[in-house]
Amino acid sequence: MKALLLLCCFLASLLLSGQADTEDVNEEAPLRDRSHIEKTLMLNEEKPADDYSAVLQRLRKIYHTSIKPLEQSYKYNELRQHEITDGEITSKPMVLFLGPWSVGKSTMINYLLGLEDTRYQLYTGAEPTTSEFTVLMHGPKLKTIEGIVMAADSARSFSPLEKFGQNFLEKLIGIEVPHKLLERVTFVDTPGIIENRKQQERGYPFNDVCQWFIDRADLIFVVFDPTKLDVGLELEMLFRQLKGRESQIRIILNKADNLATQMLMRVYGALFWSLAPLINVTEPPRVYVSSFWPQDYKPDTHRELFLKEEISLLEDLNQVIENRLENKIAFIRQHAIRVRIHALLVDRYLQTYKDKMTFFSDGELVFKDIVEDPDKFYIFKTILAKTNVSKFDLPNREAYKDFFGINPISNFKLLSQQCSYMGGCFLEKIERAITQELPSLLGSLGLGKNPGAPNCDKTGCGEIPKNRYKKH
Repeated sequence: MKALLLLCCFLASLLLSGQADTEDVNEEAPLRDRSHIEKTLMLNEEKPADDYSAVLQRLRKIYHTSIKPLEQSYKYNELRQHEITDGEITSKPMVLFLGPWSVGKSTMINYLLGLEDTRYQLYTGAEPTTSEFTVLMHGPKLKTIEGIVMAADSARSFSPLEKFGQNFLEKLIGIEVPHKLLERVTFVDTPGIIENRKQQERGYPFNDVCQWFIDRADLIFVVFDPTKLDVGLELEMLFRQLKGRESQIRIILNKADNLATQMLMRVYGALFWSLAPLINVTEPPRVYVSSFWPQDYKPDTHRELFLKEEISLLEDLNQVIENRLENKIAFIRQHAIRVRIHALLVDRYLQTYKDKMTFFSDGELVFKDIVEDPDKFYIFKTILAKTNVSKFDLPNREAYKDFFGINPISNFKLLSQQCSYMGGCFLEKIERAITQELPSLLGSLGLGKNPGAPNCDKTGCGEIPKNRYKKH
């Protein structure tokens, strides 16, 4: 019994000494200087915040008066599943963090915001820790917002997420933090990709949710670390969803100071080799190599290189913040172009259907023939020949089989019939927004004019609608 007591005392002393050693190591671990973050992101500058309310109000008015009527009339949202809300128009730039589990996404957010060892910090660890989609926003005090509340608030840009079901809303969480950077940008942390997990096990459509955030993100950080370079089915699906968004993607090789120079070169090459089949672009994506956490770089590593890479990434982030309005206007204009093309196609389907119908025709069989083989009736070629549409902007033909499967062609009117005396024609209004109003609003930002004051010389805003049927 006495020997057992002595053994317990010995083990307890070892445990206590080990904890003391760990505490000493943690206390002695040097922290990295953060001055380059404040300087690059201009967090210490006491300049007055720019008032963009006027230009955002003007942009919202253009959308509601010139784009949304045609969008609703031809049910564009049921084709692309992309509904623009007022909250999305006025929202801050969104930065999305994607990547495998435990590569340092949450730690990177903590580092950029300086949240380490505070009650605001995101939980991190070597195991998969983030199981929710976490949205970090600015607020006067620390506040946690449940996903169901975020989806119910129409003033925020997250109300469309309700369509993914209650199981997903339980995995969505918002955190308001009083931080200066979050006054200008919103961070979204995502669950890590686990290749041996099936989609059904998450309880919600993970890829569809990721696509929703990808479509709205201004900058996408895809984070890797040297131990997780393999590409599985879920990561491959993610890069398919990123297709067409290459300009927003920034690939990050994190925890680079854990490797010696020779091994770092091999890992860098292996990362390119893994991603090459997934990113089908002529110019390879930029890969930022550094270590994004508060501890200082390991000794005998390329600290100057890592610091320059980090500053370069921060400059990209700052550029997105500075170009917030330009990107928002360009996004609305791109959306308007897609709505116009969709309306032209539906109008062409409808016109072809009316031309082919006779008194003895079976309407259902006639339209089925048109939808099954639109090239036989020159649907898409006619749009390219008679309208200013690029063939690279045309949607997939197969998508219209599903679209007309739930929306009978008889529910639509021809574009020529979408006109009124007071409101004008839907098609003319959206074309004026694309060619005049939105470019004029964008140009006023570059020239330093008051963006809230529309240029009525070019747009004709405020004019009394002309009577198209009055003889002059």
